[in-house]
Amino acid sequence: MYNRLKKYVSRLFSKLRYGYWYLRNKPRFRQLGKGSYIKKPLKIDGASNIEIQANVIIGAGTWLASLSLTNCDRSSLILGEGCVIGNYNHIYATSRIEFGKNVLTADKVYISDNSHEYNDITVPVLKQPIKQLKEVFIGDGTWIGENVCIIGACIGKQCVIGSNTVVTKDVPDYCVAVGSPAYIIKRFCFDSNRWKLTKQDGSFVD
Repeated sequence: MYNRLKKYVSRLFSKLRYGYWYLRNKPRFRQLGKGSYIKKPLKIDGASNIEIQANVIIGAGTWLASLSLTNCDRSSLILGEGCVIGNYNHIYATSRIEFGKNVLTADKVYISDNSHEYNDITVPVLKQPIKQLKEVFIGDGTWIGENVCIIGACIGKQCVIGSNTVVTKDVPDYCVAVGSPAYIIKRFCFDSNRWKLTKQDGSFVD
């Protein structure tokens, strides 16, 4: 009886803590869906440009940013319903980064739609302008491994991006990609209804 009461009280306090956090933080964001939670973020910049849909969990030490630093009319960072973002992720939009539903990222993932200019060798890179790259979209159900960098590229749905991969070009739906720069090693074959090895250009190995 005592243990059941203890568990009940613990769940009640957890709900109260979450409710307080949700009500306090909801006005900051363009959207903060029910059931979503951010665990001890490192930093949040441009919260009014960030849309977090329902049941999104964001790990500790993550830096979310959506700031129009490249003369875009507006920047947007959208995390779709059911996404789970690992610890120490760094996601920085200056135009648009959008996650579909149920995207999973491991720890220490970097995702950006921008980069620093470095053309003028007389000026430190830190002081050169921010360069706008292609908008980033990550499709439904994709899994992004640890230490992955995605810079100005889109990834299709139900993909797997292996640990330590650097993605600078688009990855189509239903692919497994690894390497720096990323290349495809597997694709799902609907004719045989299974994953099959591919060449680096994504064509199936005979």
